[in-house]
Amino acid sequence: MKRRTLDIIFATGGVVIALAIFVLGLVLADQYNWGKEYVKEELAAQKITFAAADKLTDDEKNWKPGSVCLVENAGKVMETGKQAECYAKYYIGMHLDKSAKTAAVDGKNMGWEGQTYATMGTVQADLKAKIATAQGDEKATLEKQLAAANGLRSTLQTGETLRGLLLTSYGFSIFGDKANTVAQICYGVGVLLLIISAAGFVHAWVAKDDTLFEARGVGAAPGKAAPVA
Repeated sequence: MKRRTLDIIFATGGVVIALAIFVLGLVLADQYNWGKEYVKEELAAQKITFAAADKLTDDEKNWKPGSVCLVENAGKVMETGKQAECYAKYYIGMHLDKSAKTAAVDGKNMGWEGQTYATMGTVQADLKAKIATAQGDEKATLEKQLAAANGLRSTLQTGETLRGLLLTSYGFSIFGDKANTVAQICYGVGVLLLIISAAGFVHAWVAKDDTLFEARGVGAAPGKAAPVA
């Protein structure tokens, strides 16, 4: 096979592969744009606006290291997955944690710190069981505690539901971001292949058309003379 023929074959193959990679990049980029717009529309429907900086409490600003995002987004309308993550983890999360931590009846802290909607079900069941056998003032106190437990569990249910929805939107945005990253890599690889293929075509044009290898004829069978051309 001639060197020029081989160069053209490899260069053409490189162009085909590059075009396929470009198409993959365009598909991934389209998915990224769709995901970005989808998340934006869904979050806009919630009409959530971050509290203004001067309205944020010290607890909201300093609850966890990541709480600084509440200051960075202060006063902004939620539109991105990253903002949804911030609001869910550091605003809703802080208030749910504080609600459980500070729950009290008649000035007495109930010790429900760290409780969730699911675990408060056990707390309610225990209080109901105690009320069933209690009498007088003890029963009245337990009923107050049950009312507090019911209220906290309702708060946790609402907060955890919204938190979960926002984090789901964040998850969609992450998939979109990763698709965009892969799309950019595809574009880079595609460009590199096109450059290499172009070099192959140039080499095929300027290189000597030497023979790299050629097919050999069928040898003679043992004991027989080779065929004469």
